[in-house]
Amino acid sequence: MNICILSWEYPPRIVGGISRHCHGLARALTKMGHSVHLVTLDFPGAPYYEEEEGVKIHRTSVELGHPNFIVWVFLFNHFMEKKVAMLSKHEKFEIIHAHDWLVAPASISSKHYLNVPLVSTIHSTEVGRSRGLHNSDSYLIDGIEWWLTYESKRIIVVSDSIKREVKEHFHLPDEKIDVIPNAIDPSKYNVSINRDEVKRRFSIDPSERIVLFIGRLVPQKGVEYLIMAAPKIIGQHPEARIVIVGDGWSKDYLMRLASSTGCQHKITFLGFLSDQDLIELTLSSDVLVVPSIYEPFGIVALEGMAAGVPVVASNTGGLSEIIEHDKTGFLAYKENPDSIAWGVNKILSDPGYASWLMQNAKRKINEVYSWNAVAKRTVETYEKALWG
Repeated sequence: MNICILSWEYPPRIVGGISRHCHGLARALTKMGHSVHLVTLDFPGAPYYEEEEGVKIHRTSVELGHPNFIVWVFLFNHFMEKKVAMLSKHEKFEIIHAHDWLVAPASISSKHYLNVPLVSTIHSTEVGRSRGLHNSDSYLIDGIEWWLTYESKRIIVVSDSIKREVKEHFHLPDEKIDVIPNAIDPSKYNVSINRDEVKRRFSIDPSERIVLFIGRLVPQKGVEYLIMAAPKIIGQHPEARIVIVGDGWSKDYLMRLASSTGCQHKITFLGFLSDQDLIELTLSSDVLVVPSIYEPFGIVALEGMAAGVPVVASNTGGLSEIIEHDKTGFLAYKENPDSIAWGVNKILSDPGYASWLMQNAKRKINEVYSWNAVAKRTVETYEKALWG
C-alpha cells in the first residue's frame, strides 16, 4: 500500500505527542512492507528530504510566515497541499492519513485532488483541550475538526474516552470510528546510565530522589497540581526534588506558583530537553507524575512505564484506560494535590510497592502497546476505508 501521512510535527520538530506517534507508526508501517511518504514542515538544520528506516520524509518549505498562529496554519497548509500534488506526479497514493486539525485543509484538498480515501487520527479536541469553546479561535478550530471528521472515510482515536467525546461532540456514527491506542518503542530505554552523573548534569544532588513531570506547560497538563502537592511531598520526603521538563505559555505562572509554596528550592524547571537527555533523566527518576486535567491518551505515562519508573497519573481520559490502579500505576483524583502527594509518597516510602508497579507496567507495555500491533490495526482501518 502506498500511504501519504500528513503531520505538522515530526522529529526533530517535537511539540507534543503527535510527532512521536507519527514517527513510530511510519516506521512500523514501512517494516510491514508498505510505502510511506510523510509530509511535514521544514525545521532548521533538517533536510528537506530524507529516508529514515525506509520512511520517505518530505519537509515542506513554508515560504510565508505570520505572527497569528491560525493564519500561519492556513499558510503552511497551502504549501503542504502543493507538496502532495507535486509528489503525486510520480507516486500513486492509495490513502491520505491526516493527524489532527492542523493539517485538515491540505489533507481534505489532497483527498479530492487525488480521489483517494482520507483517514484521520484525532489525537484530541479543541473543546476538550480548552474545556469548552471560549473565543472565536476556539470556535474556528472546533469547526475545522468537525470538517475533518466529516470529510474522512474513517476516524482513528487513541482511547475509548476520546471516542465518546468525538462521537458525541461531532455527531459521528459509531461504526466510522476505530480505537487504536498509542504505542512506544521500549528498546530506547535499554541503555546503561550512571544515575549520579545524570543528576549532576542537571544540577541535582545524587542523594535526591526525582519526582518527574514531562510535558507542555499549559493548563490541560495540570502541572500546577503537582507544584501545589510539593509541600506535602517534601514534608514527608525531604530528599525529593520536583523536576519539571517542558515549555509552554504557562511557565511564568507556574514558576511564580512554585515560589509561593515555600519549596521553590526543591522545584526545578529544566525547559525543553533533547530525546537522549530525556531518556537518561527518566531512567534516573523515582516517580513520574502525569497530573493532566484533559488527556485523550497519555503517551508520557507509557514512556514512564517502559522505562521502569512508577507512574502517578490523573484518573481521567485515556490515562485511566492505560493504568490499572494499584497494579501498573497509581491513579490520583483529578485536580487534587493531596491525592497526587499521597500517591508519590506511597511510592517513595514503599520500595516493594514501587517494584510491583514497575514489573506489571513493563509486562503490559510489551503485551499491548507495541508499534507492530498498532500498525497492523491501522492497516485494517485503511482497508476498511478502501474497500469497506
